[in-house]
Amino acid sequence: MDDSGDAKPKGLNGGLIVLIVVFGLLLMFLIGNFVLYTYAQKNLPPKKKKPISKKKMKKERLKQGVSAPGE
Repeated sequence: MDDSGDAKPKGLNGGLIVLIVVFGLLLMFLIGNFVLYTYAQKNLPPKKKKPISKKKMKKERLKQGVSAPGE
């Protein structure tokens, strides 16, 4: 089996190995993210958004540099 590998040009073989490793890592990363995401959706309670007061909205807008309406 090792002898047949040497018959191929080494450049292509090395590149192929690199590609397989890169795609393997990428695939593992994506699958891991998907698993974590589904796990979180099932087990963590959904976050409840608190109603934002007008005072808070004004402060946030001022922080971002956008003037609040009516000013």
